[in-house]
Amino acid sequence: MYKVFVADKLAPEGIAALGEYPQIEVDFTPGLSVEDAIVHARDADAIIVRSATKLRGALLDACENLKVVGRAGIGVDNIDVAAATERGIVVLNTPDANATTTAELAIAHIFSLSRQIPLADRSVRSGEWTPAKFLGAELSGKTVGIIGFGTIGRLVAERCLGLKMKVIGFDPFVTEATFVEHQVEVRQLDALLRESDYVTLHCPVTDGTRGLISAEKMTLMKPGARLINCARGGLIDELALVDAVASGHLAGAALDVFEQEPPTNSPLFEQPNIYFTPHLGASTHEAQTAVGVAIAHQIAAYLTRQEITNAINVPSIAPDKLRRLEPYLQLVRKLGRLLCIMCDGAISELSTELYGRAAELDAQAISNEALVGLLTDHLSIPVNHVNAAHLARRQGINVTQVVSRESRDYLSIVRLSGKTADGTLCLEGTLFDERQPRLVRVNDFAIESELDGQIVMTRHADRPGVIGAIGALLGREGINITRMQVGIASKDKSQAIGAFGVSSELSEATMQALRSIEAIDKVLQIRF
Repeated sequence: MYKVFVADKLAPEGIAALGEYPQIEVDFTPGLSVEDAIVHARDADAIIVRSATKLRGALLDACENLKVVGRAGIGVDNIDVAAATERGIVVLNTPDANATTTAELAIAHIFSLSRQIPLADRSVRSGEWTPAKFLGAELSGKTVGIIGFGTIGRLVAERCLGLKMKVIGFDPFVTEATFVEHQVEVRQLDALLRESDYVTLHCPVTDGTRGLISAEKMTLMKPGARLINCARGGLIDELALVDAVASGHLAGAALDVFEQEPPTNSPLFEQPNIYFTPHLGASTHEAQTAVGVAIAHQIAAYLTRQEITNAINVPSIAPDKLRRLEPYLQLVRKLGRLLCIMCDGAISELSTELYGRAAELDAQAISNEALVGLLTDHLSIPVNHVNAAHLARRQGINVTQVVSRESRDYLSIVRLSGKTADGTLCLEGTLFDERQPRLVRVNDFAIESELDGQIVMTRHADRPGVIGAIGALLGREGINITRMQVGIASKDKSQAIGAFGVSSELSEATMQALRSIEAIDKVLQIRF
């Protein structure tokens, strides 16, 4: 059974979706203090939050069994993603579930600014009737600049095109072909600001985007332009915005998000031409249901099938690709463990190489799993596909990847190369019948060995009597050899390696006895 602690309010449909999985126990207890939430979080396998619960500090530290965090929504500002990654915890969100709702709110703000609807409403309520005071602007024929062209940005573009607006966009991480496909013209940021009658933001807050619309950038905007932010607080310099609107350079702005929420006593409130909503981007019945159901199924898929969808800190893998990838992940994890044991000294560089049919696989996922195998027996903290790359960097391991469709002896080959101060060790593996992991090469030694059970490996002189001496010694110790493979070096024919499947783990005394055989240079053992 897996325990899922739902720490914030979630649509009833989301709770019902979790209940569809018999392997999941649901603890739906929203609105707790940090101290009370710790009691529920301590043994949880998964935690679902919205924006109220801050999953960081003492609360995150208390999670002893946590595997995955789900954010029912887009922003993960309330989650310490770096700390979660360090601990191997997957962080998921639902970036598309409330996309339509957020896009529609941006359009609503564009209309509101164009026709001064909030001010007109207040005027009528106060007993005035002065329509000439609220001369508006048509949207048709105007230019809207969209900063951030992900799912929400594209939905905004579609709606603006329907309003007969000219749409231009900026997003350094989106190809020009994608913009063209959506009938949007690409601009650099400064050019977009100069040309746009309306600028709407739909990008995340990062180190590169914080304060993106600064005082300097606002001076580039058209006189009389309008600015809309339904993305994240912190993208706009709020004090600079106050000045730009107060001076009349900008006709107005509409904000759904703020640097500090709620924005109490903000100077923004002094400007009647800046309109506000209290972070309503996802606040529709449809969106609340969608994000709740989506995160429920994503959490369940990860816990029960290891399927990853919409992860913040690890690449997502489609279920069909995961099924094909899984046997290779087992193979490379075992090769990584073997490489760690066989290398003398610390590994400073690891190369993951995929050849033949293996080149069609997700190279990053393969590389991460190789690191899991390499580091698991070496570190005291749990290592998984989430934190493996981070931990490798911390250990000073430089990781590279090579992909080639060239076939090398087998239809698929995975090669791991570990570099130490003493040289480089290369292991090659493949799958027999696309299911069974096999070691097929160690440096120059061609050898076909199962990677299963207890294995003793030797490097020895290739001469008569060595294998017999090994068998005799193990026999005296009551150790049965269940299988045996021997490989000869392709260059130095005097050297060989052996891989012996044995019935039980060898004691240190037995290992020392094997090392004392004159022809044997090295002995190690590993259990898969």
